[in-house]
Amino acid sequence: MRKEQFVCPYEVYDSMEELPEMDAELMRRAHEAARNAYAPYSKFHVGAAVRLANGEIVVGNNVENAAYPSGLCAERVAMFAAMAQFPGVPFEALSITAWSFTKAINEPVAPCGACRQVMVEVEHFSKRPLRVLCQGDTGPVMVFDGIESLMPFIFLEKFL
Repeated sequence: MRKEQFVCPYEVYDSMEELPEMDAELMRRAHEAARNAYAPYSKFHVGAAVRLANGEIVVGNNVENAAYPSGLCAERVAMFAAMAQFPGVPFEALSITAWSFTKAINEPVAPCGACRQVMVEVEHFSKRPLRVLCQGDTGPVMVFDGIESLMPFIFLEKFL
């Protein structure tokens, strides 16, 4: 037996203002999208924005439902909308943020496992690493260059 370790490389920017302008704009759009979230149950408003290779930015926000599994995360709303509106256009980056009525969120918010798996598919489809930016309502921004930094041992179509 041997023990191995996964290392998760990422960058940390102290604030959105430190980001390159294209990334800062993407994060601003995610913040705007979070304001439109429908989150009457959790009060946890999530926004996401996708930048495509053609320069388009598509946003999404979480949508909750009293039957909890019927809701959808902001990340998947944005990714699915981008694929529907711009079929065949590769993805470059995805930004995620959240805010709440009940508490301050001043540390980066990471995507759930289901969203990470969709990001795997998007990255595979795009044939390039997906840049992922995560922030709370305020505070630092974590930037990952490629989904494997967020989700090791990814599940791909080659396993089917």
